[in-house]
Amino acid sequence: MKRFNDLTDFSTQEIKSLLKLASRLEQKPEPRALEGKVLSLLFLSPSLRTLASFQAAMSKLGGSSFVISPDMSIHGLETRPGIVMDGEAAEHIREAVPVIASYGDAIGIRAFAERKNLEQDLADREFESLASLANVPLINMESAIQHPCQSLADWKTMDDLKIPSNGGRFVLSWAYHPKALPLAVPSSTVRMAAQRGMDVVVLRPPGFELPSKIMQDAKRLATENGGNVSETDNRHEAMEGANVIYAKSWSSTSHYGDRLGDQALRENLLDWCVDEPWFDNSREDCRFMHCLPVRRGVVVADRILDGPRSVVIQEANNRMKAQMAVLHRMLKG
Repeated sequence: MKRFNDLTDFSTQEIKSLLKLASRLEQKPEPRALEGKVLSLLFLSPSLRTLASFQAAMSKLGGSSFVISPDMSIHGLETRPGIVMDGEAAEHIREAVPVIASYGDAIGIRAFAERKNLEQDLADREFESLASLANVPLINMESAIQHPCQSLADWKTMDDLKIPSNGGRFVLSWAYHPKALPLAVPSSTVRMAAQRGMDVVVLRPPGFELPSKIMQDAKRLATENGGNVSETDNRHEAMEGANVIYAKSWSSTSHYGDRLGDQALRENLLDWCVDEPWFDNSREDCRFMHCLPVRRGVVVADRILDGPRSVVIQEANNRMKAQMAVLHRMLKG
């Protein structure tokens, strides 16, 4: 494996093979598997789970890692092309990425979307530009439209909980947040659930539809794997017989890049906070999932997050385990 960028780059069987490896490493650790290997980690956007889980994964496999972040360790990093560097930034990304990559056997890059141009973000142009500068195996730790590490961990979490693939109902629900957030997690999540062969419902208020390109990809994956994808703004309809509700906030695609337009659209949607009444029409054992971090009392009520429905800590733990499998496959073969 030379690149882990998009979960849909892999067949369903290849994903299941990775998850089988993750389970094997969980049961039978290999603490010297990556002895002498180094993972370079470049964070152009902040993280808790991604940073900690990758460092822990490398350590558990006997390897090491180092972290570079403009806010932590270097004096400014310029990303704009064709710029005269007479400002604060002391180094350009075009030199930084090849140097950082050269110090490791693989590199992980995390760079959020600018959320100014939807077409550019859907094409993941900024991340692809960074990726082109690295000549070692590459892991996408989240970009404008991809978060394959989170999706692999979410797939593992549902497998661990024995939530059915074919026949299981997966609700990806928009939730209120005071800020416009990226599309990476929802776009990756809807496609992951579709590739898993589930009955996927995107629950969202008007104006927050996922981009048609993402929905078309999800519907294709569902068809190939025996699932189905639909969308609605009707909560009762969406939650009928649901096995999982995965809450996530995202930007309005009808006001993409328009902060005031997005704010005006979401300001009357405070009731899109997942609480127990949401589950009236679901399966009794319906689980609550979220990638974290999550705002209590805004995205989800405390009683859900602290109750038996929530599996968010298990999801977070599975980030490390799923990434161990990716690193093992990438660096050991």
